[in-house]
Amino acid sequence: MMHKIEHIGIAVKSLTTSIPKYESLLQTTCYKTETVASEFVNTAFFKVGDSKIELLESTIPDGVIAKFIEKKGEGIHHIAYEVKDIFFEMQRLQAEGFILLNEMPKKGADNKLVCFLHPKSTNGTLVELCMEIS
Repeated sequence: MMHKIEHIGIAVKSLTTSIPKYESLLQTTCYKTETVASEFVNTAFFKVGDSKIELLESTIPDGVIAKFIEKKGEGIHHIAYEVKDIFFEMQRLQAEGFILLNEMPKKGADNKLVCFLHPKSTNGTLVELCMEIS
């Protein structure tokens, strides 16, 4: 069961440029930056009510985020939903015909286990499931 929208991921060319822009837009400070080496991204997080905004900057020229920006431009990359049991949700969604991009959840940013659903099975939106690592 999806509990809430955990965060919205936004692909940006530069965190250096984008962090101050989003601090001004959201009238809050960036509370955390983190590098996720396995995904070749730098991230920056902002709290907005009960949800978060995650800015994603590629650390390599041919990374997933760099390719996304090259193809579609900067903007919304994914929507992440918080789940209590990511293993159960992955099994449930796969049984219902959704295409998982990961066979097993992997460590993501902000102390989460994550799994992505292919946009072809979610009406064109990249969906991330995330569960807090205890």
